[in-house]
Amino acid sequence: MSPSSLPPLPAERPAAQLIDPEIWWRDRCEWLKGQGYLLRSRFRPGWKPSWTGLGEFGVSYEDAKILLRPAVIDAVRVSDGEQVILKKIKISEHPFEEDLTRYLGSGPLASEPHNHCITLLDVLHPPDDPDLVILVLPLLLPFYKLAFMTIGEAVDFMQQMFEGIKFLHDHLIAHRDCMSLNIMVDPKPLYPNMFHPADPERSRDWKDKARHYSRTTHPTKYIIIDFGISRRYRPEDMPPLEPPIMSADRTVPENLKDELCNPFPTDIYLIANVIREHFLDVYQGLDFISPLVADMMQDDAEKRPTIDLVVARFDKIWSVAGLFRSGAHIIRTASYMLKGLDPIPTPKT
Repeated sequence: MSPSSLPPLPAERPAAQLIDPEIWWRDRCEWLKGQGYLLRSRFRPGWKPSWTGLGEFGVSYEDAKILLRPAVIDAVRVSDGEQVILKKIKISEHPFEEDLTRYLGSGPLASEPHNHCITLLDVLHPPDDPDLVILVLPLLLPFYKLAFMTIGEAVDFMQQMFEGIKFLHDHLIAHRDCMSLNIMVDPKPLYPNMFHPADPERSRDWKDKARHYSRTTHPTKYIIIDFGISRRYRPEDMPPLEPPIMSADRTVPENLKDELCNPFPTDIYLIANVIREHFLDVYQGLDFISPLVADMMQDDAEKRPTIDLVVARFDKIWSVAGLFRSGAHIIRTASYMLKGLDPIPTPKT
C-alpha cells in the first residue's frame, strides 16, 4: 500500500528575532523552570542565534525554529528529562477544556484500555493571569506524519479511532472537533530515541535523522487531543441540541446551518472524513470501508449511524472484504507473519 500523497511537513521558517508569542513564553521561562519544565535555548532569556557571525541564514540550526502554534510549546521535564508539551488555555474562551482533559486523561478513566484520550501530566497556573492555565501533556506525533505501510496498519487506525469515539460517547462526551489535526500517535514505540519536537525528521539532539520503526513491528496507540469545544452531558440532557460550532473541518453540513443540532452525529461525520481524506483518497485497497464512510458522512445528521453501529459494522466487514487485496500488502504481510508478527498491529494494554 503506497501513498499517492502525504500531508507536507511545516515549512521551515528561520527567525533571528523572537515573534510576539515566543516572547510571552520567554518571559515566563524562569517561572516554568521553577515549576519543573525547561524550554529550549531559543526561548530562554539572553538567547542569541547560534549562527550569529557565521554568515549563514540559519535555516539548518535547531534554534532557528519558531513556534508554529502560539499557545503550544515543547519543553523538557527537569525531573526525568521527559519531553512534554505545554498548552496555554484562556479559561474565559474554553471554560471546559481543563476539566474534560483532567476527567479523561487522569484518574480512573486514564487507565481504561478503550480510552484514546491524551494523558494529563500536570496543570500550571501562571501567577500573573488568573484567566490562564497551562496543561502539561506528553509529546505526540500527528498520525499522518508516517506513511501507513499495510492495509492492516490502516485497519488498526480505524479500529482504534472508532473505539476512542465510542469511549467518549459512552461517557456522554461529544468531541465536536475530532478532525485530523486532533488525532495523534504515541511515538515512543516507533522512535527508539524519540525526535526533535520542532521537526520529527530530526533526532532529539538535532545531529542526525530520527530513526523509526514500522507500526506493524512496533504497535502503537492513537490519541485524541484538544477538548476546547467538547462538551459532557448528563443522561437527562440526551439527546442534546446545541447551536452549531465551527470545527476546523469546515465541511460539516450541520455547522453550516443556523439550526440547533445534536453534536454526537457531528463526531461521526468528522472521523469518517479523516478516513476519507487520509486513507480512501490516498491509498488503494481500502474500498471495503467506503460504504460505511459514506453512511457516516450523510448530509442529514439523523441518518448517520451511531458509533455503536459503526463499530459493529466495521468489525463485521473488515475481516472478510479486502484485507489481502493489494499485492504489495500480501508480500509485506507475509513477511510479518513469517516473523510471528500480527499483520494488524494492536498495542499491548
